[in-house]
Amino acid sequence: MATKNKEVKKTRTSKAIAKRQIHDTDTGSPEAQVALLTEEVTHLTKHLKNNPKDFSSRRGLLRKVGKRKALLRYLATEDSTRYKKTVQANKLRMV
Repeated sequence: MATKNKEVKKTRTSKAIAKRQIHDTDTGSPEAQVALLTEEVTHLTKHLKNNPKDFSSRRGLLRKVGKRKALLRYLATEDSTRYKKTVQANKLRMV
């Protein structure tokens, strides 16, 4: 069971990063990181709807949302066009 979950997470992760990559080996750009965090936030949100008392997962969700917010803030100050593209591509609200 655990190996199946790891495989599913790995495919979800690779798909999310592949959509937002700047080049073939890109995994660290803010766009790719925001895409990955958005995927994880979506997954954790669904999990918490089914398991409302899972407080450790809620804490992890809040950490991921904070990290995503920080990356978006960085991207907004560095390059506003990349920020706007990233927000639109991930269907997020502008900060």
